[in-house]
Amino acid sequence: MRLQLALNVSNLDQAVSYYSRLFGAKPHKQRPGYANFSLDEPPLKLVLFENPAASERINHLGVEVFDKPDLDKAVERLQSEGLAATARATGVCCHAEQDKIWSVGPDGERWEWYQIVDDAPKTQSAACCA
Repeated sequence: MRLQLALNVSNLDQAVSYYSRLFGAKPHKQRPGYANFSLDEPPLKLVLFENPAASERINHLGVEVFDKPDLDKAVERLQSEGLAATARATGVCCHAEQDKIWSVGPDGERWEWYQIVDDAPKTQSAACCA
């Protein structure tokens, strides 16, 4: 499992350059207006959305799990604690097919718990988690 930090950035090229140097890694995936870094050290999925007009720099937070049983446990726990803001769903988001559930913190911060089902789906979604 690894934490996810999704940021709204004003200039994607500048942000990719900065984070590539900061973490000593190249993006795992880059598309127009979008990039992500899948880091092992530190265990972090850093997602960048080019959104210069965003009022907040943090887009959302998340926890990526790597297998279905871990996601099943998280979904069950979030639902039993009354923390699930959405039903569990599978769909294409951020240029990957994902199985996920969302929760919203007390100050409105959005959290997703998810597993990537297909990292290179044939269909793409125009609307990511943004």
